[in-house]
Amino acid sequence: MRVIARSTLREFADSLRGTKAHAPVKSALDAWFHEATKAEWKSPADMKGSYASASIVGKDRVVFNIKGNDFRMVTAIDCVRQVVFVKWLGTHAEYDRIDVATVKYADKANSKR
Repeated sequence: MRVIARSTLREFADSLRGTKAHAPVKSALDAWFHEATKAEWKSPADMKGSYASASIVGKDRVVFNIKGNDFRMVTAIDCVRQVVFVKWLGTHAEYDRIDVATVKYADKANSKR
């Protein structure tokens, strides 16, 4: 899979700099990125095989738990083109306030840290 965009993951981890969550979140996002780029997901079942705790939301949205479910990452996955688009990252509490089906990273819903 090709992940769009790794910079989004880095920016999110950097937004936590100075907190105790920074290092574990950065590590978790780096691990997810490396696993996702090696994956060849052809269906939601394949994603669930790799990440049992992932939530399939609609036809292309998948929510991944980051750092033991303290954080959530919303993605749009195109299995045909083998592309993962990172749509949103935030805390579990912030996640509860968004519409997973329509949220976009450009919304910067999680920019106030």
